Amino acid sequence: MTERVAMVTGGGRGIGREICRALAADGRKVAVADLRTEEAAETAELVRQAGGTAIVVAMDVTDSDSVQQGILQVIDELGAVEVLVNCAGWDDLKPFLTTDEAFWDRIIEINYKGVLRTVHACLPSMVEAGWGRIVNIGSDAGRVGSSLEAVYSGAKGGVIAFSKTIAREMARKGITVNTVCPGPTATPLIDEIVSASPSGDKVIGAMANAVPMKRLGQPHEVASAVAYFASEAAGFVTGQTLSVSGGLTMA
Repeated sequence: MTERVAMVTGGGRGIGREICRALAADGRKVAVADLRTEEAAETAELVRQAGGTAIVVAMDVTDSDSVQQGILQVIDELGAVEVLVNCAGWDDLKPFLTTDEAFWDRIIEINYKGVLRTVHACLPSMVEAGWGRIVNIGSDAGRVGSSLEAVYSGAKGGVIAFSKTIAREMARKGITVNTVCPGPTATPLIDEIVSASPSGDKVIGAMANAVPMKRLGQPHEVASAVAYFASEAAGFVTGQTLSVSGGLTMA
């Protein structure tokens, strides 16, 4: 596997951390981009302990200047971003009628516009090089909808459609763009959402019960799908949406 440069947003914990580890295992030099720099440093150290190369990049995907500065750091320390994985995300379970515009804005800025910012910033160098891999983390909520996640579902649906469009635009430039959609997955964010709910145990039970395999996914199971899309072997695979959800979505 070629030692290409990968940047993973939201790489500090959960699915993002496992993606960083999987890419490093494939020989990628990894930029762990996250607001939570202490957790990003832990991820980077895990990569280094396994013999890989990793740096920490402080990045707020809701801020275009932060994205640009972070990418400049990656270029300076590792080289141009050749593999971009957008894993930064956030949600909170709320009935739509109880939400307000500030909540909508936060969901959209992180989960949708964050992807627009990083892709827009990284694509030019990929086009110039004639090679690139973009893997965006969507959600099964964006494929079929999810109760208490109306705005998040909409944002992730936008990510899926955006990814397909960029895949078409970049198809003759050596750049592939694909989306991995986790189902309910055991992550720190899920723990935070559930702990904030007075019926958290019921929520987590309902999540697991909705999955045909009757369990939550594990972050490393999502990471393996991302690693494939980011690989040299996936050069003829683009515009695809892959659910890693224990059969929750079969399409």
